[in-house]
Amino acid sequence: MTKIVNHWIGGKTAEGASGTYGPVTNPATGEVTTKVAFASVEEVDAAVAAAKEAFRSWGQSSLAQRTSILFRFRALLDAHRDEIAALITAEHGKVHSDALGEVARGLEIVDLACGITVQLKGELSTQVASRVDVASIRQPLGVVAGITPFNFPAMVPMWMFPLAIACGNTFVLKPSEKDPSAAVRLAELLAEAGLPEGVFNVVHGDKVAVDRLLEHPDVKAVSFVGSTPIARYIHTTASANGKRVQALGGAKNHMLVLPDADLDAAADAAVSAAYGSAGERCMAISAVVAVGAIGDELVEKIRERAEKIKIGPGDDPTSEMGPLITATHRDKVASYVAGAADEGAEVVLDGTGHTVDGFENGHWIGISLLDKVPTTAKAYQDEIFGPVLCVLRAETYEEALDIVNASPFGNGTAIFTRDGGAARRFQLEVEAGMVGVNVPIPVPVGYHSFGGWKDSLFGDHHIYGNDGTHFYTRGKVVTTRWPDPADAPSGVDLGFPRNH
Repeated sequence: MTKIVNHWIGGKTAEGASGTYGPVTNPATGEVTTKVAFASVEEVDAAVAAAKEAFRSWGQSSLAQRTSILFRFRALLDAHRDEIAALITAEHGKVHSDALGEVARGLEIVDLACGITVQLKGELSTQVASRVDVASIRQPLGVVAGITPFNFPAMVPMWMFPLAIACGNTFVLKPSEKDPSAAVRLAELLAEAGLPEGVFNVVHGDKVAVDRLLEHPDVKAVSFVGSTPIARYIHTTASANGKRVQALGGAKNHMLVLPDADLDAAADAAVSAAYGSAGERCMAISAVVAVGAIGDELVEKIRERAEKIKIGPGDDPTSEMGPLITATHRDKVASYVAGAADEGAEVVLDGTGHTVDGFENGHWIGISLLDKVPTTAKAYQDEIFGPVLCVLRAETYEEALDIVNASPFGNGTAIFTRDGGAARRFQLEVEAGMVGVNVPIPVPVGYHSFGGWKDSLFGDHHIYGNDGTHFYTRGKVVTTRWPDPADAPSGVDLGFPRNH
């Protein structure tokens, strides 16, 4: 019997009423294992209404109540991390160790939310004028929404909702319809931790559900992670409807390798960052820029390592890389490799014909490595989101930097070098929001914020960290004068208020 994933509204399962369902596939077998209910406008409205009603009390709840619930949620999440990772593997395809890593990175933000009391402290200035005090405070927005991608079905939602609800907001999550089960399990654990009904809701669906969240008058803010075209649409549409928006888009992350770098360490890093999670990461390294005469040696070292990667089902402990999320996506990724030679690239490794014995119907693709890729090639210009690494050549640091900064994306980047001066120049001169120095995937820890520049971010706030707290709250300044009992009446004064 096919499993059905329903919505979570008002603290309980809500069976889909629209009659529309989407298929959820096991990427390793190609088999449809689950149906997910797609929400109608009315069902989205029900989730928002539940969140709005819950905000009446949750927005006024004490910080101690909120954080105590989050502490219990953290303990439950830790106890169930293997179960959640198994759900991710079954629907996304990534190997179990990678799925466990995803849960661990989500836990970092739960940790941050548990300590939100420090982040929400206000400021007070006393005696700014005679018996006048000024205080700055931060208050929750109300109902906020998150729209999250398939590649991190547990981690990216946890980049959003723990901080949002810790700040006193209520939350409506629209996870990817391709791997929805992890989101519902998180909702169940939140309820078990004692989160009041309606504070956290999950609605599944497609553009119908998304558009309703973007236009609903009771949704005050929208967080999004996904591709650049959709991020731009989310930002434009939600902003036009008066909402605060943080929309994180796509990437083409570059890794510069200078001639003085440890080439073995650089090759290890390039392979790990390019092919981990089958390249389905917005922080994957998809372009290596080899500077000077090291290019041939570096490419050979990358090839040697890449050829040894074991590809197989995510629940096989010996697998290092799993399948892609869908057959359609697999075919799209393969098309970039198939057309690379005609666009001037040298195909060092072609993984497009890869299959796994016993799992021939899975969404498999092997490792691909393209060398001497021109910047005009589609394989370089587009976000492929698969296990394809492009190597570009540059004669100097300056030429390499120009390549990076000419990209319309500015999510993450890295430099590999032993030269501290060059590394310092790079971190100041490169046009990207996250920079690694001998670190290939510079995803910030939870108490620093994650976000890119240019076409990788739409909106003013990065996600989690201090930016996350600011995004899910709004400032208010209160000026107070309490008269002293000994004061005489001051009379009417129509002049500008004096502070001296």
